Amino acid sequence: MEELFNYIKKFGLLNQQDELLIKGGIQEISIRKGEIFVEAGKVSQKIAFVKTGVFRSLYYNKEGDDFTRYFIYEGRFIGDFQGFTDQLPAHEYIEAITDAVLLVIDLDHFKVLEEKIAIWPVLFARIHGFVAENKLKVASIMLNQDARSRYIHFLNHYPGLANRVPQSMLASYLGVTPSSLSRIRRNIND
Repeated sequence: MEELFNYIKKFGLLNQQDELLIKGGIQEISIRKGEIFVEAGKVSQKIAFVKTGVFRSLYYNKEGDDFTRYFIYEGRFIGDFQGFTDQLPAHEYIEAITDAVLLVIDLDHFKVLEEKIAIWPVLFARIHGFVAENKLKVASIMLNQDARSRYIHFLNHYPGLANRVPQSMLASYLGVTPSSLSRIRRNIND
């Protein structure tokens, strides 16, 4: 749980009583590879902090093909933040691509935290803003670089993750075919 509090403290200070209140409602759960944490079209009742494991955010086109938008791994929050707080249906899925352990905050506990921790709404807004800004930066980079540059950026932005995600998902994220990704990898390693 220390990782969670270290992350939160980047966005504002909590006292010991606040930490005890947060701890009191957090559930540690295990999720198996392939399980869905957020389902498009459904209203999220929880958000979570990734203790171990890797997830991907994805959507499906009309033909049923899936496209990876981004990856989430240890030390980060996952969930449909806007849908969770406004109680609106999610637009994307979040799927575990490895077995994972999450520290989960459900909606009822989140509301208690909003009521009893004066800084909680500000903290959560800062965390949400930080996550949204990072998504926009990565999306901008993905639009403005060639495939090789996108892959190199991925390696730098997500150190060690290339070996933890299936090549097909990484290729989808980069906007290339798996065979193109193999070629890019070969050219970089030569």
